[in-house]
Amino acid sequence: MKEAILFDLDGTLTNTDVVHYNTWQEILRGYGLEIDPVFYDQHFSGRMNKDILLDILPQLSTAEAIALGDRKESEFRQRAKDTLVPLPGLLSLLDWCDRHRVRKAVVTNAPIENAEFMLDVLKLQDRFPVVIIGEQVEFGKPHPMPYRVGMQRLEVAAESAIAFEDSPTGMMSAVGAGLFTVGIDSTHPAQKLY
Repeated sequence: MKEAILFDLDGTLTNTDVVHYNTWQEILRGYGLEIDPVFYDQHFSGRMNKDILLDILPQLSTAEAIALGDRKESEFRQRAKDTLVPLPGLLSLLDWCDRHRVRKAVVTNAPIENAEFMLDVLKLQDRFPVVIIGEQVEFGKPHPMPYRVGMQRLEVAAESAIAFEDSPTGMMSAVGAGLFTVGIDSTHPAQKLY
């Protein structure tokens, strides 16, 4: 039996994609940029806001991109506070982990304010003793570092753990860290998670 499970957050513990998409649409209209679901899937999912914004709005400085990303996330939290629910089966899986003493961690590219907010709204903050935030390590996803740090904090080797992910960048990160990884097709079709 595996000793630990490392979970992504957005799209794996709860489905936030529609709220993120709608919030991005509104924010980017102010810059004359219209996005559609295809553009969103290609440029946004699983990436850190600063990187997204510097790619799609290259006229922004790094400081401006960070500030705009912070504004977007504040708006996201306002919109999401009454809509977030755990994905079906999640609470049963976490109960099973607790009964079998399987250690758990969250590994996410979400900003720390969002991660704390979502875990609080979902009433999961006490269920995850380890939370790894992409912006708090040297490299975020798709780099394997966030999952490597998660395994270090859980004191577990890759062959003794499993990851759950919903985005291509997250899959690259977890697989790159040597983890057997289960793709959750909550936000992307299964064929994009190979």
